Amino acid sequence: MSSRPLMNRTLALCAAVTLASCGAKEEVRGAPPAPEVAVQTVAAQAASLSVTLPGRTAAYRVAEIRPQVSGIILDRQFEEGAAVTEGQPLYLIDPAPYQAAVDSAAATLDKAAAMAAAAKNREARFAKLVKMSGVSEQDYDDASATAKQAKAEVALARAALERAKIDLERTEIKAPIEGRIGRTLVTRGALVNASQQEALAVIHGLDPIYVDLAQSSAELLRLKRKLASGALETVEGDQLRVNLTLEDGAAYSQPGKLALTEVNVEPQTGAVTLRAVFPNPDGLLLPGMFVRAEIVEGRRTDAILVPQQAITRNALGEGIAYVVASDGTVEERRVDVDRAIGDKWLVASGLKPGDRIVIEGFQRFRPGGKVTPVENRSSAPQSAGAANSSGLL
Repeated sequence: MSSRPLMNRTLALCAAVTLASCGAKEEVRGAPPAPEVAVQTVAAQAASLSVTLPGRTAAYRVAEIRPQVSGIILDRQFEEGAAVTEGQPLYLIDPAPYQAAVDSAAATLDKAAAMAAAAKNREARFAKLVKMSGVSEQDYDDASATAKQAKAEVALARAALERAKIDLERTEIKAPIEGRIGRTLVTRGALVNASQQEALAVIHGLDPIYVDLAQSSAELLRLKRKLASGALETVEGDQLRVNLTLEDGAAYSQPGKLALTEVNVEPQTGAVTLRAVFPNPDGLLLPGMFVRAEIVEGRRTDAILVPQQAITRNALGEGIAYVVASDGTVEERRVDVDRAIGDKWLVASGLKPGDRIVIEGFQRFRPGGKVTPVENRSSAPQSAGAANSSGLL
């Protein structure tokens, strides 16, 4: 019977030892450490802001070649699609009738000049005779009027001769501008008229060349306000630089300038037409080509750029960033973003230099919890180049 109490004491002692060992183990294990997350420190930096807009090329000059005199086309003096210079002969209209008109006008002028000389001499004789009462004053007045009329006839004949010479010169149709000429719409032997609506050919001046773009009028106002307030600094004086990307994705080597902003807003689209001018010495750009133009709007010295993965969206579609305080507490903060710049967001509001934002490890914490921030050196802020937003601003 004495063995039972001894057994009970033994069991109690084992239980106490077991509990003690468990408690010690708990003390050794302790509370779990705060999870590690990758963070990046926000810093202001300089960035050139730009916008990419779709557009089409248009000829800098367009000249539709039409005849200014009527006649038969005797010759075409150019190759279709070739480059032509200003003043280069293009077509020859039969000059024979116009040469005859010049000869006739010249003969008429000679006749009028002879008549004018005779009338002038008669006036001079009557002027002497009227002083001696050899002729009446009425006869002198008639002679004087005849001389003046003959002089006027000479002027009319001279003008007719000049007009005939101009028509003769117009039988050789010349290029009014320098550029590239398209296909001819008439052939040798065709009859053309001075009043016809159909052009014989069209010359396009391609160097320089226009690129027409469309931009939202609201964004154009925003850009003007930023430039006026000093939030943006122009890169090259008052003109904005434009870079071009061709249809095949290749970059065009020559930069251009924004030359025109249309004064009217298209009521159906709310867009404003912008026109840029590009040098085109090699003729690579042709009218009607689809291109994408990057307009360098200006430069910001205090731009805040953060990795795109650092900004999430809530149920309302608002931008959310998680900022780590000095004590490791995570704060959920609403931010507004301006545009995407490569793999970064340009932040308009909500963040300031010095904030530490979470860029990796979002699944390891909840807002208000504690984390262990680890600075991500590979994503440290760097000076940004051209900040590009695709599509309309």
